[in-house]
Amino acid sequence: MSVALYRLARWCYQRRVLVLVVWLVAVAGIVTLALVSGGKTTDSLTIPGTESQQLASLLEKKLPAAAGASTQVVFGVKSGEVTDASNRQAIENAVANLATVPQLAGVDDPFKGKSISPDGTVALATVNYTAAAGDVKSSTLDKLAPAVAAARAAGIEVEFSGDVYPGASSGAGSAELIGIGVALVILIVTLGSFLAGGIPILTALFGVIISIMGMTALAAVTDIASAATTVGLMLGISCGIDYALLILSRHRNYLVEGHDPEEAAGRAAGTAGSSVVFAGLSVVIALCGLVVVGIPFLAVMGLAAAGAIVIALLVALTLLPAAFGFAGMRVARFSRLPLLRRARPATETAVGGPENLTGTHWAGWVVRHRVPILITGVLMLGVVALPITKMDLGLPGASSRPTSDTSRRAYDLTTAHYGAGYNGALTVVAESATTQAQASQLASVLVKVDGVASASVRIVTNGIAVIEVVPTTGPNDRATKDLVHRLRNGRAAIEGTTGTTMLVGGKTAADIDVSAKLGSALPLFIIVVAGLAFLLLTFAFGTILIPIKSIIGFLLSMGAALGAEVAVFQWGWLAGLLGIDKTQTLSFLPVILIAIIFGLSSDYEVFVVSRIKEHFSRHGDALQAVITGTGQSARVVTAAALIMTSVFAAFLLTNDPIIKAIGFSFALGVLLDAFVVRLTLVPAVMAIIGARIWYHPAWYGKYVPDPDIEGEHLVERLHVMGGAEGQPATV
Repeated sequence: MSVALYRLARWCYQRRVLVLVVWLVAVAGIVTLALVSGGKTTDSLTIPGTESQQLASLLEKKLPAAAGASTQVVFGVKSGEVTDASNRQAIENAVANLATVPQLAGVDDPFKGKSISPDGTVALATVNYTAAAGDVKSSTLDKLAPAVAAARAAGIEVEFSGDVYPGASSGAGSAELIGIGVALVILIVTLGSFLAGGIPILTALFGVIISIMGMTALAAVTDIASAATTVGLMLGISCGIDYALLILSRHRNYLVEGHDPEEAAGRAAGTAGSSVVFAGLSVVIALCGLVVVGIPFLAVMGLAAAGAIVIALLVALTLLPAAFGFAGMRVARFSRLPLLRRARPATETAVGGPENLTGTHWAGWVVRHRVPILITGVLMLGVVALPITKMDLGLPGASSRPTSDTSRRAYDLTTAHYGAGYNGALTVVAESATTQAQASQLASVLVKVDGVASASVRIVTNGIAVIEVVPTTGPNDRATKDLVHRLRNGRAAIEGTTGTTMLVGGKTAADIDVSAKLGSALPLFIIVVAGLAFLLLTFAFGTILIPIKSIIGFLLSMGAALGAEVAVFQWGWLAGLLGIDKTQTLSFLPVILIAIIFGLSSDYEVFVVSRIKEHFSRHGDALQAVITGTGQSARVVTAAALIMTSVFAAFLLTNDPIIKAIGFSFALGVLLDAFVVRLTLVPAVMAIIGARIWYHPAWYGKYVPDPDIEGEHLVERLHVMGGAEGQPATV
């Protein structure tokens, strides 16, 4: 592989203009396709086979008007009651205006439906659409605010919530810009050069634009969760920059050693590029592993994010060498600013030799105190992981959004004047209920169930009855989940009393079903990911001890990241500092976090251990190899981890609690895995085990090919040729 990458890099270097044009055409083409397709991601997460999905399918078949998305409009008056003549007239005019919105199935008038709060100060109207949430156009939602403008002008407070609503912005755009800005600063300081620091950012942007626009285009033909674009954006930026950084740092190292730019580009791709390919493929395999969970939206999310990594890899292996061609020797020059002159040893060797690298001093300290460091590190990560035992999976709702969000204000108004349960009403569909009397009988039975505040018949038609069941507790409360299970478990008695068959669903029940399915899938997914890690790293390093060590480290860092997420988002620790409200742990976060942390931990494992193996292969001194290899990889791993952390952490500035949870857990997981596990516990363990860690059965080397991720084969062939000036065709 190293020889092939060497040839590819030199080819791209020589034909840099052509390579750049090809990538520019790719960007223009995918952007055009995305704009023409009109694709739109969705926040509606469903799982086939669950009861809530069965209910949705039944409604779609027998009552399509009730199967579409909806927006709840909350009208509140500060003085008097909503039934006062002036207030009622303003609200009725607003409802009439809402009835003109496109894609409309109908509007539930609060006065006709008697959706007035007991104190008479709040009224609820529901806008029902003919389309599912992901198919409701932005232009449709944009017409909601103008429709109620006159009511607002009359002094009535109007807020929106529901499946879809206007103004649902996460602020992710500003977050990604902040993350890129911080990454640029880290790169400039690390590399000591404005030019060198800008190249990884520029090349990563090519990959990110193609990935995100590609997801947008695909959203026109298949359902793609909104969180998928967020995950793809995070990974595309961070991995794109990191892969470029690793190759760039090695390229600069070869330039400093005296190689010409073209040869340095080829060597960098053949050595560091091999590690990048292997590290990238580990992330791709982990993300594709989400398919085995058996949840469609999660499988699409994993495949979409894996596509973003593949594109980042292709950019790093082709566009980056072309960029080296445009930059020439300038990429090895250091900026003259005093702050950046201190970062002058920005390659993998320092003045006076590798022993003077800061990372080498750190590695030496770790090796000298390896036993207490190992014990302390494992205990620390174990303690941070303890909150996992109290993890409560769910989908954060409006209650966890900031008060600047209209859905949060709607939630608070509804809770204050109706009760929290009105924010998460359940839908019960009864088959064989052909009359209003049968439906009313079922509603009278349901209202007697513990935890039910009210039950009202919405519609009876086509052999089914739709009943709205309002819990006494909010949609994210544990008691509401218990109520859903109580209704389903007591189905036989209820059906026997009323002579109907019923299904319990709705958005709140669907969220509960999704969380339950994801929770049950976790053990299988952990086994699959751990098995993949074992096979992948065994193939890479030809030893079984390295993958075992890596898997244990991965489980520690992943567990600590999830434990901290539970403490912060579920228990509310540091909630005020981060601007969040207590809520459930995001249901699909553990699965996606396992995939991401596995992939990134494999990245850092490959970066560090490949350098250690490279030195051990040369002189056979296990302890010195750990010190030197860790020291030479510490700088680039530190920069890469800080870049990933800054990109992920920037998403804490958004308003969306889901994106906040993803950003926090990803950022903390990367920090813990890079600095605590890979740069501390890994060298400590390898120093304790010594040369035995490279043991493998005799048959292994005979039957399993060497992937050469350290580029040793390339170096040997270049050395035989007399110094690396050979042409690609002969290497």
